[in-house]
Amino acid sequence: MSRVLVTGAAGFLGSHLCDRLLADGHEVIGMDNRVSGQAENLDDIYYEDGFTFYDHDVTEFIHIKGELDWVLHLASLASPVFYREYPIKTMKVGALGTHKTLGLAMEKDAKYLFTSTSEVYGDPEVNPQPEDYHGNVDPFGPRSCYDESKRYGEAMLRAYKEEHGLDIRIARIFNTYGPRMRLDDGRVIPNFIQQALTGTDLTVYGDGSQTRSFCYVSDMIEGLVALMDSNVQEPVNVGNPDERSILELAEFVIDLCDSDSGITHKPLPPQDPDVRRPDITKAKRELGWEPDIGLRDGLERTIEYFEPRV
Repeated sequence: MSRVLVTGAAGFLGSHLCDRLLADGHEVIGMDNRVSGQAENLDDIYYEDGFTFYDHDVTEFIHIKGELDWVLHLASLASPVFYREYPIKTMKVGALGTHKTLGLAMEKDAKYLFTSTSEVYGDPEVNPQPEDYHGNVDPFGPRSCYDESKRYGEAMLRAYKEEHGLDIRIARIFNTYGPRMRLDDGRVIPNFIQQALTGTDLTVYGDGSQTRSFCYVSDMIEGLVALMDSNVQEPVNVGNPDERSILELAEFVIDLCDSDSGITHKPLPPQDPDVRRPDITKAKRELGWEPDIGLRDGLERTIEYFEPRV
């Protein structure tokens, strides 16, 4: 049994990862200041033996009593709604938060996992995106606070590995969805489901030909656990290579919700990526992992979660 710190524990991915680690018999310390995380995401485990929660900002000094085997740094303002509202907090959690948690890992002689993002590839000029693609990113653009915080975090991990020999893992996470996403998240799947369930026209930006690849949350958690169990200390794409256009997704959600909603087109936001699809060759080879849940199955589960909350 390992003793594990999970930052961003009250968030969408963090809470699911805490569930999985506890189910596997690990002792879990969850940390979150709930800027974007939700306390209710931890309701099922909050009073479980083996789980402790700290209401704490990871950009401040972190003190944990006792040993740690892993530091998993998931804290991040990952949704466009939140990183546009809190650009400085977004930069700080990716920079200072990464620095503080790396220091803690050094102090405890713990392994370290960082959840990076497909946004490090920016608006990619190759499709699908392999890990050795260096990206097409604007460091002063409207998404830069998030993109650059993650790129900086990756570079910081590399520095700690090179200078201190820290045992690191880097997951480049592609679009993930499922239960416990916020209704006000701002990302496309919760937006579409909420609009479809309330009979509102679904908002599609541009002509909807831009693509994304959507990974169901349980598959993502399996990928992160597989990465922890591996010896891979370079970035690994974790996502579902099933690429869909946004217009196709909108029509699919309307159908699954049995909704009368139509589709309204609005101008495309600046620097919205045209394509997004992970090359998961490395994950298959090095982790023995690939996603299992299809889009229909995953969307049906997500719609079922959202229906009583709309």
